[in-house]
Amino acid sequence: MDFIVGSFNQDLYTLHFEPPTPHSSNASLSLIRPTPAIGGHSWLALSRKKDFLYCTAWTKPQPSIAAYSVENSGRNIQFMNAKPIKALSGYVCCDARHVYSVGGTTGEVFRIAGDGSIGDLVQELDFVDREGVNMSEGRGSVPHGDFGGLRHGAHSVDLSPDGRSLYVADIGRNCIWTYSVDLKALYGEPPLKLINKHIAPRPADGPRHTWTHPTGKVLYSLQEHTSMVDLFSVAHNGVTLQHLQGVKVIPAGKDPKHYWADEVRLSTGPNREKPRYMFASTRGLKADTKGYVAVFRLNDDGRLESEEALHIWETPTSGGIANAIEPAPWRKGQEEGDAMEHLALTDSEEGWVFMLSFDGKEMGEVARLSLGRTEEGEVVQAATAVWL
Repeated sequence: MDFIVGSFNQDLYTLHFEPPTPHSSNASLSLIRPTPAIGGHSWLALSRKKDFLYCTAWTKPQPSIAAYSVENSGRNIQFMNAKPIKALSGYVCCDARHVYSVGGTTGEVFRIAGDGSIGDLVQELDFVDREGVNMSEGRGSVPHGDFGGLRHGAHSVDLSPDGRSLYVADIGRNCIWTYSVDLKALYGEPPLKLINKHIAPRPADGPRHTWTHPTGKVLYSLQEHTSMVDLFSVAHNGVTLQHLQGVKVIPAGKDPKHYWADEVRLSTGPNREKPRYMFASTRGLKADTKGYVAVFRLNDDGRLESEEALHIWETPTSGGIANAIEPAPWRKGQEEGDAMEHLALTDSEEGWVFMLSFDGKEMGEVARLSLGRTEEGEVVQAATAVWL
């Protein structure tokens, strides 16, 4: 099982994970190869066929997004091109026609060229809310800084499973922006239309990332400031949300002000249409505060079976500015009755990539790999992972 890991300050890395088997109880994680990167790639998105990789690029003097071709299961990754953007991007996603990027107060939509590279800019997005107050900025100075506005503005962009809707989580404006996607937009025409601004359930939630159930009927929103995950029902139009329930993803008694939640994802097998678990990760704001990964059981309709976590696992480090989880795909030949799920976990504090397992009751670490140090002696800061 191969995957690519981006870093905040160095290369792209292709890794191989070998899970335990009936003949070998030990899992292993190994480096296949590094690929030189044009800048820090904090977020990665693969095309549907997994032959192109689109990345945020923390380049200087101007931030950009970048495209790479991917061949031979990540063993041959080649830089294609990059396009400048207005503000540091926190997240990219793509469909067959466009690459979408957001960060801070702005976002962009680029056409994908015939060869898979990033083509012309076709739409710019503006998240400045002149009628509201940026509640995130009101928190004042926080550890790690604001990353060019990412901690005080739009942070993520995700498409619905059918590609007809797009969701932007905005930490600063404490909301989720919903857009309709015109799948018939002509070449060069803007595909997005802003439909709604959905305010988070609590005044200081700070929506960071969203993820959709495979049916498209439930949207999961991770709240950076309150360490909550909220579930919303999604109307048939794909852009109207109604709050269903919310759960805390750090242990009882822990104060959210010492944490910043990072990621929410769903398990991948054995039936992709009916994921069994919701995973959510949280980082410690300071190095002496460990992060967590929480697991919740899901009903078939995507709602939580219980608001009590099956397990909350303490991560080996604070996670730094990462602690991002990415569930591994269900392995070919893995039996339906097999309860074991695996996840990649990235750590920027000490530069680890961890592999975790969850057996339906408990989570634990099964393998780890250090990405080493840069030529300047700095820790290679693991950012996020995508599975090939």
